[in-house]
Amino acid sequence: MIMLSKLDQYFDFNTQALKLRSYRQQLLASNIANADTPNYKAVDIDFARELKRVSGKQPGDLRMTATSQQHLQATTGNPYNAKIMYRSISQPNIDGNTVNMDEERAQFAENALRYESTVRVLNGQIKGLMAAIQSR
Repeated sequence: MIMLSKLDQYFDFNTQALKLRSYRQQLLASNIANADTPNYKAVDIDFARELKRVSGKQPGDLRMTATSQQHLQATTGNPYNAKIMYRSISQPNIDGNTVNMDEERAQFAENALRYESTVRVLNGQIKGLMAAIQSR
């Protein structure tokens, strides 16, 4: 049991980062999808602040109560209850929409690249462990 705890700690930071990056990607995609929706307000999270806030903490178990074994377990889309903020914009559209497509696309692409780099780091950690296990 202690060994599993150490493995969890080893992967914990990057696992949390991936969950937050994935959630941020959903928010950014929602902003892009709602670019033409009147009065839609663009949202985002402060990734660095949220990651710092959850570092070293385990997310709460937010599962719904199942009254039957056939019920599926639901998970929330917002890991760690990240604080969602409205994106500030200097000039909203006439219809009240605050989505700036150039900004959203840039943020979406950057977040995707950072997600991929975190996956690569995790893969490197796993390969390092596998090499250590196999070398005896």
